[in-house]
Amino acid sequence: MIRVLLADDEDLIRVAVAALLGLEPDIEVVAHAADGPTAVTATLAHRPDVAVVDLEMPGLDGIAVAAELTRARPECAVVVLTGHGRPGHLRQALTAGARGFLRKGSPGGALADVIRRVHAGGRYVDPSLAADALTLPPCPLTPRELETLRLAEVGAPVALIARRVHLSTGTVRNHLSAAVQKLGAADRAEAVRTARDNGWL
Repeated sequence: MIRVLLADDEDLIRVAVAALLGLEPDIEVVAHAADGPTAVTATLAHRPDVAVVDLEMPGLDGIAVAAELTRARPECAVVVLTGHGRPGHLRQALTAGARGFLRKGSPGGALADVIRRVHAGGRYVDPSLAADALTLPPCPLTPRELETLRLAEVGAPVALIARRVHLSTGTVRNHLSAAVQKLGAADRAEAVRTARDNGWL
């Protein structure tokens, strides 16, 4: 039997997926989680072979859960499910150690097949997302521009960002302004969204 953990903050989806997987003769759902931290704790406690985690969850998202499980329990293969994944999410998930990346709108038996594949040591990536990811442009931002944009994402004021990266406030403003301009964004918030959607943050 392939032991599986399911993590999704939507109860109905989690229960429905568990019921579908319960019809498979070689798959057993051994734990459920409604948020990222619980998914990590439950994986360590129940030791599933495969963790199927939603991309967007409270506490830790699916990418952060994949990174944590890859570090703490690398023998557990992680599959990230997404309702509206972007190519940048795919890149981030694979970098974090996920072995599978699947849209929630995939055919009913697809998840069971992906679980079997990653359990056997393989990988699976949604073909349409993979094609989109191959055409993503390279990041136009310098490492410093990315660093300041990442700190601006959490709403840190320029003075605090400057202290954290050991630069003057004027230099930080210049980096943020350059990032906004290079990404064709109207403001910092839009620049952050663009960079995140493309998997650069």
